[in-house]
Amino acid sequence: MSPSGPTGILLLQLGTPASPRTRDVRRYLREFLGDPRVIDLPGPARWLLVNAVIAPFRAPRSAAAYRKVWMDEGSPLLVHSSALRDALRRELGEGFRVELGMRYGAPAIAGALAALLAGSVARIVAVPLFPHDAESSSGSAAARVRELHAALGGAAPPLDVLGSFAVEPGFVASVADVARPRLAAFHADHVLFSYHGLPERHIRKADPSGSHCLATSDCCEALGPVNGGCYRAQCHATTRAVSEALGLDPGQVSTSFQSRLGRDPWIQPFTDFVLPELAAAGVRRLAVLCPSFVADCLETVEEIGIRGRAQWLTCGGEALERVPCVNASPGWVAALAARVRAA
Repeated sequence: MSPSGPTGILLLQLGTPASPRTRDVRRYLREFLGDPRVIDLPGPARWLLVNAVIAPFRAPRSAAAYRKVWMDEGSPLLVHSSALRDALRRELGEGFRVELGMRYGAPAIAGALAALLAGSVARIVAVPLFPHDAESSSGSAAARVRELHAALGGAAPPLDVLGSFAVEPGFVASVADVARPRLAAFHADHVLFSYHGLPERHIRKADPSGSHCLATSDCCEALGPVNGGCYRAQCHATTRAVSEALGLDPGQVSTSFQSRLGRDPWIQPFTDFVLPELAAAGVRRLAVLCPSFVADCLETVEEIGIRGRAQWLTCGGEALERVPCVNASPGWVAALAARVRAA
């Protein structure tokens, strides 16, 4: 480490299987769902659930879904995240080293951290690419970085881990910039903001008051001292901020949650329940944004763009436009670079 060396930027993403083959997807699911921050059950119960129930039965279905969206260079998440890393390297220029680390799968966080150390960085800024706070995503990635950094002892340069950015102007503007031309060309009757879901118990565990989150129907209508770190409240805040940036009519905007797993209660409303409700209400042309993801992935391309569109048409809808994530769009690269420099 050189005290006058470059700044290391460690971009953190969730992860991806090595291939769409069932065995690789099963291996990925075991690593991902075996994390106690993802499935917060006692160790033996979690092991049994993941290895005897979820992985054996879910892996073939997930592998089939991955095969529908797999790209020549890998999964959509890996391709778009790698493009963001490369674009950020160009944007930041000299004085910075940028690496990408996946919490699960490859490229692993440990390898990305080693690459930064090999570049003699003077400090490291870890950037979780999760707009909203959740122990199962940003929390787990940040904890892993800190664990690896602590294991280095005195050989490690100083580490900073950036927080969430649900309503940061640069992120909001980037989402709006990607959506604006799509919405203008599509002429949507309604805009749905679909976010990744979480178990309700995760939301309640993150409530410092123990009495606000999910206690009333309007608990997410504004961010405040009590719910400022609440994932669901942050998602609703993103919807409001992006809708305002796009000049959308609040009466033609909805928020929902997708990708639930298991039988435990998850935050609502569910995206696959909202779709038929909107169709029954007369909506025909539906645009869907997924701003809990900064990179298109299985959940956006397959779950919304393929299965969601098929469901929408079956319900009587005319067309569904999946708006891409910010990916490596110029506005998002510039906003992320500004965020890094400000750190």
